[in-house]
Amino acid sequence: MKELIVIGGGLAGTEAAWQAAELGVPVRLYEMRPHTPTPAHDTPWLAELVCSNSLGSDLPHKAPGLLKAELRGLGSLLLDCATRTAVPAGSSLAVDREAFAQLVTERIATHPLITLVHEEVTALPDGPTIVATGPLTSPALAEVIAGLSGRDYLYFYDAVSPIVQAETVDMTIAFRQSRYDREGSASLQARGEQVEGDYINCPMTRDEYEAFVDALLSAETIVLKQFEREDPHFFEGCMPVEALARRGREALAFGPMRPVGLIDPRNGQRPYAVVQLRQDNLIGTLYNLVGFQTNLKWPDQKRVLRLIPGLAQAEFVRYGMMHRNTYVNAPALLQPTLQYRNRADLFFAGQIVGVEGYVGNAGTGLLAGVNAARLLTGGHPLILPPATMLGALCHYVTHAAAKEFQPMKANFGILPPLPSRPGKHDSGRLYAERALTALRRFAREHGLRYDQALAAPTVQTATE
Repeated sequence: MKELIVIGGGLAGTEAAWQAAELGVPVRLYEMRPHTPTPAHDTPWLAELVCSNSLGSDLPHKAPGLLKAELRGLGSLLLDCATRTAVPAGSSLAVDREAFAQLVTERIATHPLITLVHEEVTALPDGPTIVATGPLTSPALAEVIAGLSGRDYLYFYDAVSPIVQAETVDMTIAFRQSRYDREGSASLQARGEQVEGDYINCPMTRDEYEAFVDALLSAETIVLKQFEREDPHFFEGCMPVEALARRGREALAFGPMRPVGLIDPRNGQRPYAVVQLRQDNLIGTLYNLVGFQTNLKWPDQKRVLRLIPGLAQAEFVRYGMMHRNTYVNAPALLQPTLQYRNRADLFFAGQIVGVEGYVGNAGTGLLAGVNAARLLTGGHPLILPPATMLGALCHYVTHAAAKEFQPMKANFGILPPLPSRPGKHDSGRLYAERALTALRRFAREHGLRYDQALAAPTVQTATE
């Protein structure tokens, strides 16, 4: 049997390699780090998370939760590793970054059918190949891929959030609480009762918020390179806070700093604005600033971020940064099987196909790995039902208008409409039930591994 080449050891590449190997196909997985570093990664581990440690909502009636349920049912390596390294994050699935990456690396390195090679790939192999090089595809390989079609690449810019040491946060100002959590902490704290939440919240008065916005708008950002200045486009899903603030003085208060569902226990009132910190590692010593991706110069970050109440003396173990992301014009180049249109044995997966979000990247890796294995073992690559979230994502990125194509994340808007118009609180549940039923039937018809118990939702109710 021919060996499958997988290029890229991120979320999509590791998932693809694992799925193909589990189906009996020998895999050679190439990852250029640590010999060839990137501007965004810090460790030599596979599947390193750089933008956030959160994989999004785990609620079954939310789109990200549905996607996770589908991948769990299909035997996702990364969802299993995420569950084993999870940290408290309310109804979301967040992981200890280092523990997660180390576990994925260990599972991949010890699989008997996977050969892990730390080398940069600068040309596409002739045999069956999955390109999962992600948003930071090396320039040499990017030139080769671009030459396949003669089409220009599309670019957007992705930013990572700062991280602080938890013990240096001033908890006489900040407080623990989750938005509208199931224990009703907001109402309990309004009555003077203390309830621990999963998030650390740094509350702001109107004056503190105005001063923070002034400082943010006057701070210096890193100077973009020439090609970046010519195309300064920011993807909405990872907007730097300074770029968001330029849209209007209240943009942050209605965006990542919205105070809805939170009560300051010092006065029993809702803050004017709030900065939330989410646990970043298993032992709870590190917290990241939720939604605070930034491209400010590091001295300005130190000055501006210390204006956040509770962070005046905080120790920042990592400041934010921004890097270029690259994705192909998938509607023009790819089939919904994730095969390149002009070469059946060439697959693409992950963020490079225009799927946004950690779990979406893993999902496309899963499908590419399964389809490449099927092709190598004499079967036909599969197109997942569009009623499933993964199927809908793959359908969207391969059928959107090529001229206006932008990355897409899991959301119910890309699914086929329900036959009736249910209430807002029922629609998510109905979408999820329909998707999991369709996936279960599809798996049975096509001989896919599918575990109904793993696909069962981990959170049964919600009060969001």
